[in-house]
Amino acid sequence: MSAPAGEGPNPRRHAGACVSLSFHRFGSVWQRLWVLGQMGAARLSLPKVPNIGAWKLCGSGADQGFVPIPNTAVWAILATWPDEATARARIAEMRPFTSWAAHAEERWTVFLAPTSARGHWSGVEPFAVSAASVPGPVAALTRATVRPSVALQFWKRTPDLNRAIFADPNVVFRIGIGEVPLMQQVTFSIWPDTKAMAQFARRGLHKEAIDAVRQGGWFREELYARFRILGGEGTWAGGNPLDSLKVCT
Repeated sequence: MSAPAGEGPNPRRHAGACVSLSFHRFGSVWQRLWVLGQMGAARLSLPKVPNIGAWKLCGSGADQGFVPIPNTAVWAILATWPDEATARARIAEMRPFTSWAAHAEERWTVFLAPTSARGHWSGVEPFAVSAASVPGPVAALTRATVRPSVALQFWKRTPDLNRAIFADPNVVFRIGIGEVPLMQQVTFSIWPDTKAMAQFARRGLHKEAIDAVRQGGWFREELYARFRILGGEGTWAGGNPLDSLKVCT
């Protein structure tokens, strides 16, 4: 699903009460080579950003990330912050956020408040539950480290799951990203409400896949989180994915 990426949750820093997820699309060959070359620089600059907590650099896969073929055009930065105002200010003024935005053809950042989280990401609990679950739009993030012995079984299921999520009329936004190709995967999706999200999760191919994961112990590490959507800035595919929702941007 993902091209090579980097990581940096630091257990000595705060867990994030606000989470930012910034997607960048690089068009030309030169732009793609540029961001590949910036992966090392970003790992050095992100820890120096004031108030940042856990952070991750993620690549993506083709077909919006739901197949194991790397997509060198789309890259993401996930970061945690003490609050939304700080997140917006640092992303607007600090590298690597500013340099990636300047080189990308398109960028979109969504700001989130965790309402539930269980599990670990690289041994860390990166999200501090900071908001109550309320009616309305919801985002979901799942992250897993796939055991090498079952990676082939895992990826055999993704074409069917891909078709299922693309066919669901309720999903507002979905993308697959990750840190290590084939082994460390993240799915992120936005839904109009928890009911629509639960209906997808509890039926059909998605439920079958979850049952297989549980029965076979496919994942070495797992994280499941839900978020209230605080807002977004920028564009993706020519528009703001939140425009169809009643969310301030």
